[in-house]
Amino acid sequence: MIVCVCRRVSDREITRHAHAGMSFDDIQFELGVATQCGQCECTARCLVEQCHASQPVAAIDNASCTDQPANRTERPLVWNSSFRSQPA
Repeated sequence: MIVCVCRRVSDREITRHAHAGMSFDDIQFELGVATQCGQCECTARCLVEQCHASQPVAAIDNASCTDQPANRTERPLVWNSSFRSQPA
């Protein structure tokens, strides 16, 4: 899954670097994650924290991020790559 749309950084890239022992700051410098609009920073930080906590698989749970409101009622945005606008 793409975590940072601006820099096209996936969760796999982030977790691979985190499992290699890199900190969030190191990963941010190396991959450029969370250096443009900043919308991905919470998710990227959560991934790094989960990897450093010796969890075998990093699960993305935006509700556990401290930057996110506790009572989110809106639905998550889903990228639909097969969507094509129909000619009028």
